[in-house]
Amino acid sequence: MVFSSLVFLCVFLPVTYACYLLTPSLKLRNALLIVVSLLFYAYGEPTFLPMLVLSVVLNWLLGRGIARTPEERESQRKALLVLGVVGNLLFLGVFKYTSMFVNTVNAIMGTQLNDPGIGLPMGISFFTFQALSYVIDVYRGDAPGDDSIWKVLLYISFFPQIIAGPIVKYHDIEQQIDNRTIDVHESALGMRRFILGLSKKVLIANSMGFVADSLFGYDPVMLNASAAWLGAIAYLMQIYFDFSAYSDMAIGLGHLFGFTILENFDHPYASVTIKEFWRRWHISLSTWFKEYLYIPLGGNRKGKLRAGINKCIVFFLCGLWHGASWTFVVWGLIHGAFSLLEEVVPIKRLPRALGHVYTLVVVMLAFVFFRADTLGLACTFISRMIVGWDLSREAMIVPVSMLTPEFLVALAAAVVTCVPPRVSAAFEGKLMIASFAIAFVLLALCILELSGGTYNPFIYFRF
Repeated sequence: MVFSSLVFLCVFLPVTYACYLLTPSLKLRNALLIVVSLLFYAYGEPTFLPMLVLSVVLNWLLGRGIARTPEERESQRKALLVLGVVGNLLFLGVFKYTSMFVNTVNAIMGTQLNDPGIGLPMGISFFTFQALSYVIDVYRGDAPGDDSIWKVLLYISFFPQIIAGPIVKYHDIEQQIDNRTIDVHESALGMRRFILGLSKKVLIANSMGFVADSLFGYDPVMLNASAAWLGAIAYLMQIYFDFSAYSDMAIGLGHLFGFTILENFDHPYASVTIKEFWRRWHISLSTWFKEYLYIPLGGNRKGKLRAGINKCIVFFLCGLWHGASWTFVVWGLIHGAFSLLEEVVPIKRLPRALGHVYTLVVVMLAFVFFRADTLGLACTFISRMIVGWDLSREAMIVPVSMLTPEFLVALAAAVVTCVPPRVSAAFEGKLMIASFAIAFVLLALCILELSGGTYNPFIYFRF
């Protein structure tokens, strides 16, 4: 497991930041961040640390080879690119999808192949996509094939976002590695953003997660519609506040060390279409797929049929990227299907309220597949949401028992903060000052909660 939350908050982060501020040059600060990042990863995954370093070395060598090969020898440059893409995907596939492949073959062919039980390196989906970004950017000429392996190592291993993103593309951060500064204002904003993310995780996501885990832990046939809907709503909120919390924390920590990491969420539950949802949800992943897969496949430049096929490929792989299970693939294909449907059905013409309802219902039902252990359980759970309207006293015991004051307060906070804030210019300055005071209160509440709670990892740690 990674550092416990209290150790990270009270020891690791303060010591790292103090050492960073005392380090005299940017080159030495980069070296410090590399050492700290590798220690951070080694604490959670000592067995797989050599794999991470090996991935960095091989991708650096490939990028260097591409950069040093003259453009007139395009076939050699392309061969190195293909080697990089295939090698990274093979690395990801072996560690993440071997069990899924073996189990699928056994189910279809009736064989009894042994599952090798290969361990999953922490954050492999994220750092592999960043490595791919580096090799492709060098090939395209969007980034230099750096002579310095240390820059590539820092880019891929940077501890605030290696475990669960956001996915940082090399061309977005390459200049910052060599040229960045920090000041009191940026540091304060970064710490406030970090505390906001921590609060979303500890005070909202964990409360939602307790109810979601409890209700999804039941046999779905034992739940009535109220319990099933409550479980789906709780998970809808849990996954957003859990994942966006990590992104907020990573972005905030980036500011502390002088890095600007692009936003990963933009109030996705305010969307009125599935297309808009994906412009607001997990932005770093959706833009990665768009930039490195959808557009190279032809995008929408080769007709509507080809564009539809390209989108299906992207959503299929997006689902598969999230986890080695067909439940994730179905989740991705549901979003792909509704994205295509919106091209022929004028969803945008609906009143905004109906658009919100439509989008949230689709997203929530799709997340049932994301959360369920099997496709059968997901289908049964959804069927209970539709037909399980038993409101007898015995049937309502389970959902009513979940409506604790802590859950209701967290749910109210979740609903309010899902909506984009509208602040007047005159009030913005006062809100800025108040927000820092609120941040300190939230930090205190988080520390109290963590002191008496149990370890509750981020959902996306397993991806």
